[in-house]
Amino acid sequence: MASAPISSFRAAAPFWVSLLTVPLVIASAAWGGLWVLGVPLFTLVGFTLLDGVTGLNLDNPETETEEAQLFWYKLITLVWCPVQVALLLLMLAWVPGADHLNVVERIVIFFGIGVTNGAIGIVYAHELVHQRNRLERWLGDILLASVLYSHFRSEHLLVHHVHVGTRRDAVTARYGENYWRYLLRVVREEPVSAFHAEKAMLARKGLPWWHRSNPHWRYWGLQPAFVTAAIALGGWAGLLLFLHQAGTAIWLLELTNYIEHYGLTRKHLGKGRYEPVRPHHSWNAAHKATNWLLINLQRHSDHHYKPSRRFPLLQTYDAGEAPQLPFGYPAMGFMALVSPLWFRAMNPRVRKWRAMYYPEITDWGPYKRGELPLPG
Repeated sequence: MASAPISSFRAAAPFWVSLLTVPLVIASAAWGGLWVLGVPLFTLVGFTLLDGVTGLNLDNPETETEEAQLFWYKLITLVWCPVQVALLLLMLAWVPGADHLNVVERIVIFFGIGVTNGAIGIVYAHELVHQRNRLERWLGDILLASVLYSHFRSEHLLVHHVHVGTRRDAVTARYGENYWRYLLRVVREEPVSAFHAEKAMLARKGLPWWHRSNPHWRYWGLQPAFVTAAIALGGWAGLLLFLHQAGTAIWLLELTNYIEHYGLTRKHLGKGRYEPVRPHHSWNAAHKATNWLLINLQRHSDHHYKPSRRFPLLQTYDAGEAPQLPFGYPAMGFMALVSPLWFRAMNPRVRKWRAMYYPEITDWGPYKRGELPLPG
């Protein structure tokens, strides 16, 4: 693959497309009517269509690119947090009491805000919490708290990345598991998993779970702060709308999680040991436009292979190296909501993946039924 020059603002500019959602949210609140559909149509439908026009991006940047050359990419993830928080607070103060908007319009406006905060905000938070810089992690925590999903940081870093492709990882969607069953399972299991992971980490340091270094104290401080702000700015209607956008964002996050690893498992080597994570344990998608919006999240095979890589340096893989999604995440998300359509598209691909990477495994029943031992 050819190396892609990435250090200039011109090269980074497509990843700033997320900012276009801000005037769309403001227009929806100002004018109501069909404008309330602006954000969902732009993000979920518009980028599916753009993927068909722009095609695939198969270029891989030089992985040894210096940090200083990534300024324009890092900046959008840093800028987004204050933008999202300011926009959310403005809408909470404005929309609940806006006389020109009816109840349905208010609900749809906050659905659009939830789409923005889920499709963009949580994706940016995901990038930020993977960094070691304290400022970036704080910004990521604030973004997650604004949708009441702070535990995602602990669960993602300490459980998902360590145990992906095994039954210890709630986020790995099982073969034959539909999205709605998956959603109910993960929203129940993830908070418990996240807390126990942090507790275990502290125990290894000889510290109790209530030690001040447990990030759950931060989570438990930030989330109530947003709830309080919602009530203070918009009253009880503001609280309901705030919860609506948070639920929408969580729904989108888990829809993405469902897509990223559906049916893919790591080989059990015996006695609770599993093979290392490789690119073929995540679905890859090279669709250009959606990767602009989702800051290369669809290059998920490389993200799990090299979790410390910043998003502009993530590599894409061909079909011989990692399984490929037929469409970008928005289109795959629509398919996942209709289980028969999803299974028809994805189950044959999972079976092909099994035959390609693990021809020696003739009985996949223990993997599907969760009968293999938990990772040691």
